[in-house]
Amino acid sequence: MAWLEIDNLEAFYHGIRVLHGVSLQVERGDFVSVIGSNGAGKTTLLRSISRLVSVTGHVWFDGNDLICLRPRDVIKRGIIHCPEDRLLFPNMTVYQNLMMGAFLQSDRQGIASDLDRVFEFLPLLSERQTQLAGTLSGGEQQMLAVGRAIMGHPRLLTLDEPSLGLAPLIVEAIFEVIRKLNHEGLSILLVEQNAALALEFSNFTYVLEEGHIINQGISHELVEDPSVAKAYLGMA
Repeated sequence: MAWLEIDNLEAFYHGIRVLHGVSLQVERGDFVSVIGSNGAGKTTLLRSISRLVSVTGHVWFDGNDLICLRPRDVIKRGIIHCPEDRLLFPNMTVYQNLMMGAFLQSDRQGIASDLDRVFEFLPLLSERQTQLAGTLSGGEQQMLAVGRAIMGHPRLLTLDEPSLGLAPLIVEAIFEVIRKLNHEGLSILLVEQNAALALEFSNFTYVLEEGHIINQGISHELVEDPSVAKAYLGMA
């Protein structure tokens, strides 16, 4: 069994099925991406892992099925979700938002170490510690969302569309941080509408459309797949 193994997952909103028997795997230390068009079910997939939507099937992590757990218990297992809409606290400072990421952590020395790590990867956050999160630019807010996720001391980091609406230079900076985290051994599950980015940075990619996995493979090989190139990379 893989470290994270999703088997025959079906997710529902108000009784409407959004995911249709999705199965995928993430091994320890992997960087796996899920690409697909808007509305394909990518966000729902991550929300299902975090136990934020009603599902059937199995989500196994490190040998334990998460299906019956509460969201806070999923966090305690080490799965940290960085959501598409960031969900920052706009009237709290950068520092306070970062500390919210560690609200289930009790090791003060570990929290201090994680904060140093965030400031090493994202030095701008160190400079803006006393600034209100709501006054940051979109790119800076995304950096803060990633930093807050790191403060949760993840074993598996799930990221929902971290490039959405950001300038190319900011996107590059954020993805370099994600790459460094993965090179340190952190497992990454990324959902991303920007297929070129996802395929460039990840090791393995699943293609999700209308709630179904329709293709999968080693990322650099999928770039050469004509159906992927035409549908997601703008190549004829």
